[in-house]
Amino acid sequence: MPRLRILSVLLGLACLPACDNRPVVDRSGGVCSEGLVSLKVEVVTAEGVRVKGATITATNEETLESITGITNEQGFSRAVNETLAPGVTRLYATAGSKVSPATQVEWVCDDCHCEPTPDTVTLQLNP
Repeated sequence: MPRLRILSVLLGLACLPACDNRPVVDRSGGVCSEGLVSLKVEVVTAEGVRVKGATITATNEETLESITGITNEQGFSRAVNETLAPGVTRLYATAGSKVSPATQVEWVCDDCHCEPTPDTVTLQLNP
């Protein structure tokens, strides 16, 4: 009887790692990916030249939570992500004394993730 009890405990412990690594499943039976959905943001000058090192600020209009990101060598950032969802997020960019007009993105969520509409934004700095 003690051997059976030990065997039961060992089998139970062997199953624990499988529980830690299982995929998250949505209600429709599909598998959700683990990564966050992000918005592609490009910052350009008034002449259309991409801006490296511009600061992008995104704020959820309802919760007032925000994310700040910096554009890379090619003038893009993917710092704005679905952690600001759901709802409307207002974005603008700054580079030195230049500021872009604000634009809005709406995040729509399903059982797994939230998607931005539009999924790419170009912010143009004032002249």
